[in-house]
Amino acid sequence: MRTVVIDGPTNVRVDTRPDPVLPGPDGAIVEVSAAGICGSDLHFYEADFPLAEPIALGHEAVGTVVEIGRQVRTVKVHDQVMVSSVAGCGNCPGCTTRDPVMCHKGFQIFGGGVLAGAQADLLAVPAADFQLLKIPDGISTEQALLLTDNLATGWAAAQRADIPLGGTVAVMGLGAVGLCALRSALFQGAAKVFAVDRVDGRLDRAAAWGATPVKAPAVEAILAATSGRGADAVIDAVATDASMTDALNAVRPGGTVSVVGVHDLQPFPLNALGCLIRSITLRMTTAPVQRTWPELIPLLASGRLDVDGIFTTTLPLDAAAKGYAIAAARNGDDVKILLTP
Repeated sequence: MRTVVIDGPTNVRVDTRPDPVLPGPDGAIVEVSAAGICGSDLHFYEADFPLAEPIALGHEAVGTVVEIGRQVRTVKVHDQVMVSSVAGCGNCPGCTTRDPVMCHKGFQIFGGGVLAGAQADLLAVPAADFQLLKIPDGISTEQALLLTDNLATGWAAAQRADIPLGGTVAVMGLGAVGLCALRSALFQGAAKVFAVDRVDGRLDRAAAWGATPVKAPAVEAILAATSGRGADAVIDAVATDASMTDALNAVRPGGTVSVVGVHDLQPFPLNALGCLIRSITLRMTTAPVQRTWPELIPLLASGRLDVDGIFTTTLPLDAAAKGYAIAAARNGDDVKILLTP
């Protein structure tokens, strides 16, 4: 089978590897029909994370079940499914919360060096009853792919931001996760969302969705717009030192900063005293993907929650290197790349 591999900074290629085998009696093999390039994949591409050996990339996938183990009960061969980007054992007390991060055996992420990458022809999925969900009627391929990670992440970011009804929210970073967080914040009760980015095209897209665009760095503009008080909540979908510092300075006293961007491996210089004096709540979240599905699927199927326009570019799997270069450029036209094996 083909799989997207990285073996050094910006060095992405499509490799040929043996087809996967069932990862146990509770596992499944999925033939991937669509995979996403995520902003967190770029940490490997841009050398934020070290590479001891080539890594098969990707953690966002939808596809068709082609084989199941004898213990699998919730999906069957030929089902169209989405794959949670975050995996748990599915059997422990932690996994009963439907949050794989709580797995007592330790959660894993596809395409991170342990589990196989989802940007491939085939994907081996352990604990299939926990990781897989048959795509419900009324959910498109693009919506299902966002449900595997980006929308679940943006939704959880907004939930954990403690947004008061009618409150103000700032969203730092307008990639796919940031745009999902923006839509989620508006749905969850924010009256005003400041959308922060450096790229004009992304700011224009956010403005078209009802947000107030602010060019980064944005602290002064947000303070000025809130009479010096700051936003009730800030969602950081970037998680650089600069964005996290801006987030902590742009939130009001007693407010919440919700971080879902992926930081690099360097320590963050937190102004702990300043946060203490201002009673700031700081939350950092890996998305509880499976737990978000019962909330998000009805909202998408009914049209109440709209995520159209986040996928902007579709490429064949063999053009993965081009897709990564486009994603790394972070321009105003290309937000989210979809690969089709």
